[in-house]
Amino acid sequence: MKPFFLLLLVTSLSTAQHTLSLPENETEPKATLADASFMTGHWIGEAFGGISEEIWTKAEGDSMMFSFRLVIDGKVDFYEIGHIIEEGETIHLQLKHFSGELDGWEAKDEFQDFPLVKKEDNALYFDGLTYKRISDNEMIAYVLAEEENGSTQEFKFIFKKQ
Repeated sequence: MKPFFLLLLVTSLSTAQHTLSLPENETEPKATLADASFMTGHWIGEAFGGISEEIWTKAEGDSMMFSFRLVIDGKVDFYEIGHIIEEGETIHLQLKHFSGELDGWEAKDEFQDFPLVKKEDNALYFDGLTYKRISDNEMIAYVLAEEENGSTQEFKFIFKKQ
């Protein structure tokens, strides 16, 4: 498995500069889907020698749905599908990974859950994952991932709105 395949699978403490972790026994900040509205749209960027793409829907039915794909050398490397949902007085990002052949990485009834750690105007810090709106047409995502050797690395995705 390539190191970046563990993308979004691990949240751990690190010297990362743009991602945060929710301290144990800390309460998640209050937030609603309106705080994530800046993410709505079709976004394209480059990552890992290929094209990364995210599509975020408007909030509907208490969630914002998204899909992600990474295409390298003309072939889909992997997909993600997920959503941001309201739970209580806060929001969580939840997702599942799939290979280019749609083989699920997580068990059938499992998914990755990223609680909200902090919110700012045009920025959401989930546990190990950050989204920042730079302008109406640019968004950056930072992802904390574990490498095969056990170390963590923060990856930066620069997206342009289509």
